[in-house]
Amino acid sequence: MAALLLFALSRRLEGDARPVLVTATRAWLSEQGRPYGPGLSGVSPILAPVTTAAEALWTLEQALRSGAVSLALGAVDGTTLAQTRRLYFAAKQGECVALVLPRRLDGLSAARRRWRISTCESATDPDDPRAPGPARLIAELVRGRGERPGAWMLEQDDETHRLRLADRLAGDGLAAIGHAGAPSGLAA
Repeated sequence: MAALLLFALSRRLEGDARPVLVTATRAWLSEQGRPYGPGLSGVSPILAPVTTAAEALWTLEQALRSGAVSLALGAVDGTTLAQTRRLYFAAKQGECVALVLPRRLDGLSAARRRWRISTCESATDPDDPRAPGPARLIAELVRGRGERPGAWMLEQDDETHRLRLADRLAGDGLAAIGHAGAPSGLAA
């Protein structure tokens, strides 16, 4: 879950000071835990616990349409194509980014991209080989409109609080996916 949140926050447009909305059912939050606000450097989080998936979708849509948030994350399972299309158009209208965090990547969706995020072992610290280095994750683009699927190993940059390509992959000519943020729209 931490890797997923790290990836999601990297999708924000750089310099966008609007807050981030996180909405999920209370059951999901008790199972996964709540994001630790002080650990989210430079981000103003708004946590909106709800009772049902329908309430989560409504909360996401209203926040996106208003344009008051830079990023809206919703832990919602079993969304329909019509529901994701509504979120997509709301994100476009509010000029913000929406991410739906389903447990599975099955079913139809209006999302522009589908990502599978997983953790991997961190590199060693350059100053102390026994200590862990920056956090790493694997971001796999499963589906993207007009984009080639692929996988990238990303690590957290402690200075910019963004993701960057892991050093061993940086010379392979792969474009960094965490520097510019995402255009407005929906991703799952």
